[in-house]
Amino acid sequence: MPLHIIKLCVGCDSLAELASWQKQRLKEKRAKGQKPELVHVTRMTPKRTAEILAGGSLFWVIKGQIAARQKLLAFREVKKNGVPHCGLVYDKELVPVVARPRRAFQGWRYLESPDAPPDLARTKGAENLPESLQRELAALGLL
Repeated sequence: MPLHIIKLCVGCDSLAELASWQKQRLKEKRAKGQKPELVHVTRMTPKRTAEILAGGSLFWVIKGQIAARQKLLAFREVKKNGVPHCGLVYDKELVPVVARPRRAFQGWRYLESPDAPPDLARTKGAENLPESLQRELAALGLL
């Protein structure tokens, strides 16, 4: 079973906003002649990279709810002001998941496969619900 990473999406209010940010970031990279890929830079490098790259995803927490995931593709060493950081390279496809409450934390955390919420598309009847209703139902334990 793959291992996942979970990260807060700070400053983002919805899944639609995250998708818009990422689309804009890719557009800017193309305009600069850079490779159009999504990379999130974080201070700490995961130690369990082999487990993560065996099918793991980056799960995003938006407004206190695990909301979506994106498949992790690679880890890249990045320098910021001469300090080593880690670039999490992830897939462009943003996959909504069944919303699940998650308290705030700093940085990123490992997320074991049994603890990861299922994709929303696999949940019967939930795929067409508005995001706000999904959050409410998840908070009540009904989704």
